[in-house]
Amino acid sequence: MKHSYKPVKKESFFYRQLKNSCKDFVPQFMVLAGLFVVLRFIEMGYDSYRHGFNGFFARVLLTGLLKDLAFLTGIGFLLFLVYLGCYMISRKLASIVFVVLGSALCLVQLALVFYFQQSLNLLGGDLWQYKFSDIRQTVSAAGVGIGAPVALVAMLGLILCGLVWLPRKIKLPPGAAYGVVLFFALLLPFHPALLASKLHPGNEYANNLSANKSYYFYSGSMGYFNPQEPPTDIYSDFYSGDYNTGTATPDSFPAFKYVDEARYPFLHPEDTPDLLSPFFRKTDSLPDLVIIIVEGLGTAFANSGARLGNFTPFLDSLSQTGLYWENCLSTSGRTFSVLPSLLGSLPFAKSGFAELGASMPPHLSLLSLLKHNGYNTSFYYGGDARFDNMDLFMQKNHIGVIRDIKSFPAGYRKLPAASSGFSWGYGDKELFRWYLNSQEPASPVPRASVLLTVATHSPFLVNDQEAYYEKFEQRLTDLHFPESEKQNARNYRDQYASILYADDALRDFFAAYSRRAGFGNTIFLVTGDHQMPELPLNSKIDRYHVPLLVWSPLLNRASRFLPVVTHFDVTPSLLAFLKQNYSLQIPSLVSWIGSGLDTARMFRNMHSYPLMQDKNDMVDFVEGNYMIDMNSLFEMNQRLDLVPRDSKELLNRLSGAFDRFKRKNRQIIDGAGLIPDSIYQAYTTEKQK
Repeated sequence: MKHSYKPVKKESFFYRQLKNSCKDFVPQFMVLAGLFVVLRFIEMGYDSYRHGFNGFFARVLLTGLLKDLAFLTGIGFLLFLVYLGCYMISRKLASIVFVVLGSALCLVQLALVFYFQQSLNLLGGDLWQYKFSDIRQTVSAAGVGIGAPVALVAMLGLILCGLVWLPRKIKLPPGAAYGVVLFFALLLPFHPALLASKLHPGNEYANNLSANKSYYFYSGSMGYFNPQEPPTDIYSDFYSGDYNTGTATPDSFPAFKYVDEARYPFLHPEDTPDLLSPFFRKTDSLPDLVIIIVEGLGTAFANSGARLGNFTPFLDSLSQTGLYWENCLSTSGRTFSVLPSLLGSLPFAKSGFAELGASMPPHLSLLSLLKHNGYNTSFYYGGDARFDNMDLFMQKNHIGVIRDIKSFPAGYRKLPAASSGFSWGYGDKELFRWYLNSQEPASPVPRASVLLTVATHSPFLVNDQEAYYEKFEQRLTDLHFPESEKQNARNYRDQYASILYADDALRDFFAAYSRRAGFGNTIFLVTGDHQMPELPLNSKIDRYHVPLLVWSPLLNRASRFLPVVTHFDVTPSLLAFLKQNYSLQIPSLVSWIGSGLDTARMFRNMHSYPLMQDKNDMVDFVEGNYMIDMNSLFEMNQRLDLVPRDSKELLNRLSGAFDRFKRKNRQIIDGAGLIPDSIYQAYTTEKQK
């Protein structure tokens, strides 16, 4: 009897390895996905423990899980290619590499979750912009104790056990494994993580909580190391200036008349209107100027009508008798831009103007021009002025005196140290006391001083902490908070205690200054560098919403203003006021980004400005009553609440104006100047060092 045998088709080595690698890879990937699900539940539980259970918990949890899985499926095929390459060498090698990569992905996700819970900030490509010393200060300030490393080691053990042991328990039909890998390959061009990132389960805090922290970090890092140039085609050819109406149309938006955009992209005639003079009595001598920048001071908790309640009673009382802009915006979500923007109305360059360090192009500022006109200038900071290159920026502007943590004499108390032993420096009360004690009570020479505080910064530890906990509880009662709101506010007790401390420090400072001989001829300006991000944000613009107060015994009337203004507008307006009333010498050509403070009573925005959330994310832009955040369009109302708008025409117009700024800003990065040397030399009192 004859038997017929069918020839067995011999599999190629590549096909056999491809087939086997699929069957081995998918179970390991499923375990990795399961670990990310566990991390999401840990994050939500930890958030509820730290900040209280919230009404959007379920929406955030479901949206967050979707974003986490979208991130993993988006990189699934790339992980498989790495796995396959190793599998071709050795099955064991492929398994080891996946365990290492999977563990790294989990640990990075866990670290980013911890960072967010400590700061309520998403960490992106801005990490790479900071000097190591700045990063070390920030991490130390978070007060990371021994518990965090122990928890990290424990989690690493669980992750390794899961990735090594659990995949062996999962048995899949070969067809299912092939289908999963094919699904990853087909999904790759659609960028699932990017699509999922556009899902918004609630306010800004809820959106950030739901974000996949790894996707935000990796995409931001890729943007840093491979930045995208602005498109060369634009939808409009205007950027900054003043509206004649509130319609926010190109026809009503006269642009600056730039005089030499190729060499000096921001240079234009100085024609800022003087809108402050009607509120002041004119004197015979130049007034002293004191600018106080309070760390983290935002309108969410400052002054009457604050969204979270008014925790600055003294500042509120001061604003009732001063000039107060309710809708002022800082130009960034961190401290790095406040000095260049507020004092110089300067562009951002790549990572903030001061980050250029010794390469900062020659420029003029409020301080350098005041010094040119006979002022003594000084800068006082409770921390280390090397942070964010603040000292270099001040030196470039020929500052007369820099006083920081290194120059405080004996007899002044530092802020309490975090569990790591780190302290930012000296609190607001000590900073103000040192300033008053180191200044002559009366001087024939006018003075311009800038004071930057540090107490309202993580870890939010202040001297006499228990007393301010008691003040916090009393303030909750004074504000008539219902018990449920009291419980929620207590989740941020340290933050609110530091705010009440800062407000007390301002009260003491103004009381002491009022007894000085030069008080009657002094103009004070108080603002925040940005909104405190460690309190839940309501919208994208909330991060920038800060008070702006001008107060002086020279005021002849008080007023509150509703128009949108920014820190960019402060220097042009102050100089226009001093020029008009005291014949201050300023150049006819300037490179200000801002066009001046608006003193109208109605709500409007006569400006078009970029905002930079951190050192790597310039994605926000405001024009008229509109704001764009990345590719999303919003309309602003009188309280700066954001309402999504669906208008391609408006989005294109704002994007075009934003792109024009980016190209001009890119010229500065590439070496273009801000002002001609002739102007710089004429308006500085000494050669640049």
